[in-house]
Amino acid sequence: MPNAYISGTGFYVPPRVVTNDDLREQYGIDTTHEWIVERTGIEERRFADEGVGTAELAQYASEQAIEAAGIAKDDIGMIILASLSPDYCFPGSGVMLGQRLGLCDGDGAKFVPALDVRNQCSGFLYSLGTATSMVKSGQYKHVLVVGSETHSAALDLSTRGRTVSALFGDGAGACIVSATDEDRGVRSWYLGSDGRYAETLCQKVWDIKQRPFIPGDADGVGQVQPEMMWAKMEGRKVFKNAVIRMTESLMRVFSEQGIVRDDVDLFLFHQANLRINQYLADQIGIPPEKLVNNIMRYGNTTAATIPILMAEAERSGKLKPGMKVAMAAFGSGFTWGSAIIDW
Repeated sequence: MPNAYISGTGFYVPPRVVTNDDLREQYGIDTTHEWIVERTGIEERRFADEGVGTAELAQYASEQAIEAAGIAKDDIGMIILASLSPDYCFPGSGVMLGQRLGLCDGDGAKFVPALDVRNQCSGFLYSLGTATSMVKSGQYKHVLVVGSETHSAALDLSTRGRTVSALFGDGAGACIVSATDEDRGVRSWYLGSDGRYAETLCQKVWDIKQRPFIPGDADGVGQVQPEMMWAKMEGRKVFKNAVIRMTESLMRVFSEQGIVRDDVDLFLFHQANLRINQYLADQIGIPPEKLVNNIMRYGNTTAATIPILMAEAERSGKLKPGMKVAMAAFGSGFTWGSAIIDW
């Protein structure tokens, strides 16, 4: 049975920078830079231009990862794309990414399978676990795994929505999970969920139990109430559960691998809130030099945070071959996950 390792990484964020002061000055949100930084650590984020969607962001990140892996696009056996902000309600953005990568064109079209994962902030780890299993089974030699988000189109950029809208940004991160006979790669992964908290962090937009699922007027024009249209979050409950579940999931993979905290060279945590990650690091006793964060520059890019962080860390030299890496994420659902990788 082959091992599954990450052979290449890539990331892309839109060029438009939106600072905390921009939220106040351009959008009229009653907030301050200091208020946002104190609670979240976020100083700025990226917003995509109108007309740019999730599959396009994913394309740019994927092309970097493919080049870094030293493979051709045609070598990809499967696409797994995690997102809570797909281009359309359906189909998923995974098939659109395959088309944008040229895998559906010409006489040599490959038509690779595309799987969309809807596990929000934990989506990348769910996708990584799936890709690892596919590769270790021998089904595919190379699987493209992407987390991509275009949050800015669905944020309530007003004072009413400030507690949520200040958190999120747009971006995409990608990696290639490849087969190898070397003694390296994804060693262990663990996933969990608790549907009792499904509405603690959610964006309903529509209720498929209703007939019709979006109320309409006499002309058939849909009308969505604000409480359905925008994301809502019970911040304190999310914070508490995030710390508990991320700690538990890390301890689970540590135990499975027979390792302890000090065996890990680098920790890559989901970038939802800098205060969560700092609290978690304090609880576990992680030295500052072993923890990487970039939320101050990009905000929460949900499924894209860990692959963006991973690609940045590799390019900066913080993530090097031979390192043991621990990842953990928590998000809506509630869902969570962790992984141990020998880089």
